Amino acid sequence: MIDWLKKAVFYEIYPQSFYDSNGDGIGDFGGIMKKLDYIKGLGANALWINPCFDSPFKDAGYDVRDYKMVAARYGTNEDLYELFAKAHEKGIHVLLDLVPGHTSEEHPWFIQSGKAKPNEYSGRFIWTDGWIVGVKGHPYIGGECERDGTYMLNFFKCQPALNYGFFKPQEPWQKPMNDPDCLATREAVKDVIRFWLSKGCDGFRVDMADSLVKDDDENKTGTCAVWRDIFASVRKDFPEAAFVAEWNNTGQAIISAGFDMDFFLNWGGNGYNTLLRDYETPGGDHSYFKADGDGDITRFLREYLPRYEMAKDRGYISLLSCNHDTPRPRRTLSPEELKLAYAVLFTLPGVPFLYYGDEIGMRYLDIPTKEGGYTRTGTRTPMQWKMGKNLGFSTGDEKDLYLPVDSAADAPTVEASEADPDALLHVVRRVFTLRQESTNFDADSPFSVLVQAKDKPFVYTRGNAVCAVNPSQKEMTLTIPEISGKAILYVIGKAECIEESLTIGGGSFVILE
Repeated sequence: MIDWLKKAVFYEIYPQSFYDSNGDGIGDFGGIMKKLDYIKGLGANALWINPCFDSPFKDAGYDVRDYKMVAARYGTNEDLYELFAKAHEKGIHVLLDLVPGHTSEEHPWFIQSGKAKPNEYSGRFIWTDGWIVGVKGHPYIGGECERDGTYMLNFFKCQPALNYGFFKPQEPWQKPMNDPDCLATREAVKDVIRFWLSKGCDGFRVDMADSLVKDDDENKTGTCAVWRDIFASVRKDFPEAAFVAEWNNTGQAIISAGFDMDFFLNWGGNGYNTLLRDYETPGGDHSYFKADGDGDITRFLREYLPRYEMAKDRGYISLLSCNHDTPRPRRTLSPEELKLAYAVLFTLPGVPFLYYGDEIGMRYLDIPTKEGGYTRTGTRTPMQWKMGKNLGFSTGDEKDLYLPVDSAADAPTVEASEADPDALLHVVRRVFTLRQESTNFDADSPFSVLVQAKDKPFVYTRGNAVCAVNPSQKEMTLTIPEISGKAILYVIGKAECIEESLTIGGGSFVILE
């Protein structure tokens, strides 16, 4: 396990929307560099930057046209190298976003692959052997290239799937995993990883990490084997490089594939979903952290605890406030409810991720799609720094902004939050500071559940500390032998500890040490 991850607290930056340093309406590397002190002041010591490579931006940069060149909208390669260096000076690690499953249709590899005459890239993507031959069980498209065949898509029409082979080929055009063309794809990805690590990048978040080998078995045996091969090669020269998977399956991502971290992602009705966004299924909003939601922490723990036990000596589960694909939690939760949510998410085991703007309670905005964002677009709006023009995001004209800023009179900003001692921002800072100051909240510090029941506070230990949360609206008292001799270290709301008795107010969180 990589040592620096024990204290890591990540801040996810959607680069288009973080801070515009040159007035063109789009965030850039210069903007990120100007705000490194702010990020460090939050208590975050690591960044995940969403795709910043050359792209036509039909899927906001997840359609990569050149893996080794940054998009001009953000700056130059040299600017990104400078960002790595300046971040490192401040003790901040930087992960980039790796998109290994597909490229843009404008990538030179795909352009060559679509030619009628065979060449070294002909097998880099998944093609059938005839223009009227489809790809059973997968999206595909034809009629776009001179080659006699159709090609598989991973997502949008603009994203042809790279070829890592089929787990059990069924058609003449389906290549096995050990085919030279499929092995060449692996080597190309290793080359991209090595390139950026050699320039100062500290690792990668990996997009759609579980989808490489097609028609894989239920255990993702083929895809896991590909990742083990990639890691075995890369880690020889870059042993401290960290990789976090967009996978949502601890056993596969960490145990079988060898990732350092795996996200517990927001999927409708799953354990994580029940904490913050349990409004996506019929029956009303029963999110655990919604004060009147009548939620149940056991719905989360049923999934979380087995994952934790499986991963605790091999890697880390990463809980997140939100990400670029997920509705912001402020969509339905108040800042007071979010204080409790973040306090719990960021004191549980593993490596936490905070999405930019969540620390001030930025809202989800109902706005038109941009660059393939669709319903995700409202989560990707510009960071709100201060009141005034463009909420401090850009000095450019409003019409040139990448996305509109929150137009509400009470739009939350960093400046206003700094001035308000009761603001959500200060809770985030305090919890992150505790993670840095105390070994109790290291990513791998011991964890156990003391109380879990639908109508009781959720109580758990981290190292020598005991944490309790009561998101309901009523005060509760319970006896907990493990708190004997401990005192309140930090509280949100109201709590009282007398010997083995803990009284915790409604809408409260407490740490005892």
